[in-house]
Amino acid sequence: MQGTLYLLDGAGTGGGRRVVVVDASGRHVRTMGRPGQGPGEFQRATQLVVWEDGHVLVEDRRAGYHLFGPDGEFERMVREIGGGAGFAVARRPVSRPNLRPERTSVLTLLGRSQRTIQRVDMSSEEVRDRVLVEAWTPVEREAPRGSSIEETWIGEEWGFEPDLLFDALPSGGVAFSDSSAWAIRLTDASGAVSRILRRPIRPLAVTARMERIELERRLEAESNRTITGSAPPPEIVQWFVDNIRPQQREAIENMRFFPEVPVIVTVRTTWGGALWVQRSPGPGSAEPGPIDVIAPNGRYVGTLEPGAAALPNMPDAFGPDGLVALIETDEFDVPVITVRRVPIAIR
Repeated sequence: MQGTLYLLDGAGTGGGRRVVVVDASGRHVRTMGRPGQGPGEFQRATQLVVWEDGHVLVEDRRAGYHLFGPDGEFERMVREIGGGAGFAVARRPVSRPNLRPERTSVLTLLGRSQRTIQRVDMSSEEVRDRVLVEAWTPVEREAPRGSSIEETWIGEEWGFEPDLLFDALPSGGVAFSDSSAWAIRLTDASGAVSRILRRPIRPLAVTARMERIELERRLEAESNRTITGSAPPPEIVQWFVDNIRPQQREAIENMRFFPEVPVIVTVRTTWGGALWVQRSPGPGSAEPGPIDVIAPNGRYVGTLEPGAAALPNMPDAFGPDGLVALIETDEFDVPVITVRRVPIAIR
């Protein structure tokens, strides 16, 4: 249904409890899933994907993937081969971060694994994937420092490393950023780069002060890192984390830095194929950066300045006819979903 909104309820509390569906007017349509350990029951649901035909996939970090049909009925589980570690450190990303529904195929996703973008097939009982795009790997990166579990787990720490950012295009291709520059690569459905969009915005040079602030930020984050989950972790897990932490802190203290601050921090595509590209506000700033809007034909449309009531930040989801959804918080820090309609010119 056009404008239907799907919400993973409770995802910020260690694992979502259910999927709530509301229609375009805000009326409750249905609820999918519930807490539990059986098929269609969530243990640690952390990610929600909805295809245009209404199929729903919920990533459960302890069980695999729950697949629901357009009518909301549970269909089956999809398992990761070799998965099931049973725990996670809060600093670490989910197993397949930022999954996006492929726009030209049902039960197919686009996902990321380190510096590659993958096409992920959810049509059977086991996840199948293949590399679609090999992104640029920064040449400064070195091989792992050793072969032990600790050295492989930790690796080197880098500041201001350009992230691999991507979203799905309506054509079946991908729009992605993989460097410090303002450069968006567009691919066809096969993953071949067909075009590169650029804007004359130079990255900031990293200064000694920036390095110091980033080092302090990373050390503080490491000190505050916890093991997620509602129950105490198994003894072996706690032992592993306690033994890893001193080495992790040492790696941060010896971290190296890239020479420039990446320009782009977020890449999203709208329902109609326009690109919304959010720029970094600069190191240490808590304010959202400006958003450059690029038409489907590659033409620069303009730049939006977030922070106002009309557009507090980059939308969390894009829908048909210019609808966007944003997750905001009220004066009591309670999450509130706001749905807005953006002008035709920037859709």
